[in-house]
Amino acid sequence: MSRKTALFLLDLLALLLFAGVGLLSHGLPLSLGGLARNVLPVLFVWLLLAPFLGTYRRPTWKNLLLTWLFAFPAGLWLRQMVLGGTFGVGFFVFLGVAMGFSLLFLLLLRGLAKGLRLW
Repeated sequence: MSRKTALFLLDLLALLLFAGVGLLSHGLPLSLGGLARNVLPVLFVWLLLAPFLGTYRRPTWKNLLLTWLFAFPAGLWLRQMVLGGTFGVGFFVFLGVAMGFSLLFLLLLRGLAKGLRLW
């Protein structure tokens, strides 16, 4: 497995862990449908931006943070649109909390990649 692939899979795992913890913390069952609903919009935007930002071609902390900074809010916005939600105060509170916890998971797993010398 290439380093690029390993980093992508760790980032995907971080997003899945974030979504799974989110489902469980809201008292929802951990299901494939729930994970897909919460991860796919973010992953879609992430994969669109990653080639332009060098997320895996030139993997640096800066490129990871730029990808997260642009892809995560855009993906959550897309998710909200698909689910037919509103963009009131509740969405922006959710966005802030989601940004913080998603970054935590991404940094933890990228740190693991550094420790395992995958990066």
